[in-house]
Amino acid sequence: MTQLDGKIALVTGGSRGIGREIATRLAADGALVAVHYGTNKAAAEETVTRIAQSGGQAFTVGAELGIPGDARALWAAFDAGLHRIGIEPGLDILVNNAGVTGSSDLAGTTEAEFDRIFAVNVKAPFFILQQGIERLRDNGRVINISSGVTRIASPALVTYSLTKGAINTLSHTLAKQLGERGITVNAVAPGIVDVDSNAGWLRDDPEQLAVWGSFSPVNRVGQPSDIAGAVAFLASDDSRWITGQYLDATGGAHL
Repeated sequence: MTQLDGKIALVTGGSRGIGREIATRLAADGALVAVHYGTNKAAAEETVTRIAQSGGQAFTVGAELGIPGDARALWAAFDAGLHRIGIEPGLDILVNNAGVTGSSDLAGTTEAEFDRIFAVNVKAPFFILQQGIERLRDNGRVINISSGVTRIASPALVTYSLTKGAINTLSHTLAKQLGERGITVNAVAPGIVDVDSNAGWLRDDPEQLAVWGSFSPVNRVGQPSDIAGAVAFLASDDSRWITGQYLDATGGAHL
């Protein structure tokens, strides 16, 4: 028996990168995992297949975030997915992982870019939580993926940094609100992580790997499994006395 047996988890943006690793880890720990995707259904199905091949259970949930009605569409797809496999609606673990970054400083940010980043990174998780809170069972877990840029100034990611600061505040505030139900709410903040989307400028460039790895005392960049491990801990009963916290998962970058 594993520590998340009988639990149902939803990982937004669970089809690729850090989200895929989180979904895979929670499934390995025994949870039934809803793997959310925005537009890339094939990637989500591949993640579900990988989980199944390892003996886990998962299903896909499709809903584009950052558009009107996104939270409602996500929960409708989630409920439909559970219905297909004969399970009553319910949720134990919600991981708000989906997000977009942008690449503009203060002067270069357009209103459209600003609105898009906030729509996906702040508005979507806010209303996902608002509309999903009744599904979340007592003693459940909410884990919001933040970023090290809330601690380490990064002018080129100014709007992204603002959204992750909002996520930290949301986590702290909801921890107070939901604590009476035994629900914990925490934020996990990755730093530079070696994911497929970074392959061109990071993984395939030894010089860049060395530069970015040198920011951490352990002298390497993060791996998706490093972040998934932190999330798995917060999803488990071992973290029951931890709530309202910002867990720095940057490998100690820029200490």
